[in-house]
Amino acid sequence: MNLLRGLAVRCGRPSAVRGFCQRRSVHSNVVGTLRERGFIHSVTNDDAAYKLEKPAPVYCGVDPTADSLHLGNMVTLMGLLHFHLAGHQALPLVGNATGMIGDPSGKNSERVALGQSTLAKNVAGIEVQLERFFRRGTRYAAQRMPELDHRGLKPVRILHNADWYKDMNILTFLGHIGRYARVGVMMARDSVKSRLQSTQGISFTEFSYQLLQAYDFWYLYHHHGCRVQLGGSDQWGNITAGTDLIHRMPFSETKNETGEVSALYDTPGTNIKGGESGPIGITIPLLTTASGEKFGKSAGNAIWLDENRTSAFDVYQFFVKTADADVEKFLKMFTLLPLLRIEQVMLAHREAPELFVAQKLLAAEVTELIHGIPGLQRALLSTAVLFGDQLSPIKQFSEQDFVDTFAHDQRIVSVPASDIDGKTICDIAVRLGSCTSKSAAARLVSMGGLYWNNKPVADKMWKPLAGTDDFLGEGAIGILRTGKTNYRILRVISDL
Repeated sequence: MNLLRGLAVRCGRPSAVRGFCQRRSVHSNVVGTLRERGFIHSVTNDDAAYKLEKPAPVYCGVDPTADSLHLGNMVTLMGLLHFHLAGHQALPLVGNATGMIGDPSGKNSERVALGQSTLAKNVAGIEVQLERFFRRGTRYAAQRMPELDHRGLKPVRILHNADWYKDMNILTFLGHIGRYARVGVMMARDSVKSRLQSTQGISFTEFSYQLLQAYDFWYLYHHHGCRVQLGGSDQWGNITAGTDLIHRMPFSETKNETGEVSALYDTPGTNIKGGESGPIGITIPLLTTASGEKFGKSAGNAIWLDENRTSAFDVYQFFVKTADADVEKFLKMFTLLPLLRIEQVMLAHREAPELFVAQKLLAAEVTELIHGIPGLQRALLSTAVLFGDQLSPIKQFSEQDFVDTFAHDQRIVSVPASDIDGKTICDIAVRLGSCTSKSAAARLVSMGGLYWNNKPVADKMWKPLAGTDDFLGEGAIGILRTGKTNYRILRVISDL
């Protein structure tokens, strides 16, 4: 049994061993699949959405307000992944133009304007993550959907809206696009109304954001054949602004001297392409827990998709702590497990909730989807190391195993041997930053709240000796825990 399979058994992931015999429920229309899995909040054109059987380009946008995507973004990306796996053309859009403005949706105050260098850094980081998400997502799907022909899927195309704004001046924007926007409708949208009623109000810059996003949809509809836009439920106003603009603003094409196609916005033309029933906007519920807590970087509890910001271990631990009331919903939205498999897991979970079978499966699936099998292996190894009840499961790991597993984790601290030799466990706790003082460490020892390699320390004067069985990983690794969740991994290195 290899390491991953062995850890999967110990960490309660039976699906990693048995595989998936149940097939994913398949609809002739992907919108049916999305609704069945809890993705649908609102649809602008329900009839057209359920007739969307012919593969079509579908887009969702993300503004580069940070250099990493987070779990809130992943909900919408999972929706786009479902379209991709159903044979549609996925068009994730990086808003390097709209990101300079800032979406007022859900915000109580004006966003801080991004500098050019920060914007470029954020765009680069998000591009990498989008490419990686769909690559890993397709690989993950191929292992769970035996009917999937991943070789026949359309390639994912990452777009940038600055490409169609960079040569547009303010007169073109106002004269040819702004004339089709109705101010009364714009002011009635929730993202604007809430800000108008606030003490700070809303600037013209943020007020115009919805028109920029509307034009994104208009442009993609006419130049890329994109009929569907996905977004969070807080994007409903922006999305409907786009469908309205597509119906209002005429379109025709002309070629310039170099043969490039350009649009003549004020020339009468056909808005809706022949034979189609128009654009479709689909919103997905914002990610919240059963208690109503929202996930996102602005909420202060972001789970980032960048492992340098949120490790695979922390992703795993986040989901393994999912409340019973949320776990079924998260299994449907964050995994591609067949619904029958989810039903079976939930039945087993209700019979023995103390085993956390559903949470462990959810954690393993999402960690693999985000960070791949190597990331899942690191997370399971970390879990075995930090939460093992006995010393024996972690004795087998080498120093390099620990270094590789915790490479991006700030909890691993390298300390010269001279700083450890002859020091008490209380000295070490202070040196690692686990305790503020030796007396605080001593109090923890007396209360049974200080652990060394998963065993409580009974003597505050005990001195662990590097290079002996007091340490793991050939005598170089020690795991110090204070309380239930505060860990430090000590790596003893040679003195310089």
